[in-house]
Amino acid sequence: MVETIKILWQMLKGQGIPCPFKFLTGLYCPGCGGTRAVWLLLTGHILLSIQYHPLVFYMAFMAAVEVVGYCLAKKLRRPGLYLGRYGLVVSVGVAIVLINWIFKNYMLVVRGVDLLPPLS
Repeated sequence: MVETIKILWQMLKGQGIPCPFKFLTGLYCPGCGGTRAVWLLLTGHILLSIQYHPLVFYMAFMAAVEVVGYCLAKKLRRPGLYLGRYGLVVSVGVAIVLINWIFKNYMLVVRGVDLLPPLS
């Protein structure tokens, strides 16, 4: 069990979980870079986390906004302070994933720039 955790920890720190889509096509999948983005965000590298996958930072930010809004709405008894606009939050998240996916594959295929190098 401990060895499994060590292996998973090293995968999270380095290349992340291997992507079958990238292995088969050579292109990034919509989630490529997400595992490393989580690791980078947890270790305080916010800008690098956004480079690897901006959805991770967006989700963390929106979760914090929702929690603070909910707590304030409860404490102040003003339900209007709570966002609760899940449709908008999800729509923006989907847009981030699609734009990120298209941009990273464009940079990889057309420009020859790998925006998701392994972490050292």
